[in-house]
Amino acid sequence: MKTKGCATIMAVTTPRETWTDPRIDDLSKKVDAGFEKMDAGFAQVNAKMDAGFAQADRKVTEGFARADTRFYLLIFTLLAAAGGIIAALLGAHPA
Repeated sequence: MKTKGCATIMAVTTPRETWTDPRIDDLSKKVDAGFEKMDAGFAQVNAKMDAGFAQADRKVTEGFARADTRFYLLIFTLLAAAGGIIAALLGAHPA
C-alpha cells in the first residue's frame, strides 16, 4: 500500500487529558525563567541604546560648537568688510 503526500511523515499524537500539579509547576518555572532571560536581554539592549544616544548627543554638541565658531567668524568677516566699505565710501566723498 502506498500513501501520498506528507501523511507518511506526520506522526499522530494525542494530547494528554490531564495536567498534573507538578507539570503546571514545571511550566510555571520555565515561563518565569524565560521572562527573567528576556528582562536581562532588554536591560542589555537598553544599556547599549543609552550609550549610543550619549555618543550621538556628544557628536551633535561638538558639531554645533564647530558650526557656532564658523558662524561667528563669518559674522566678523562680514562686519569687517562692511566697515571697510563704509570707510572707503566716506573717505572717497569730498567734504
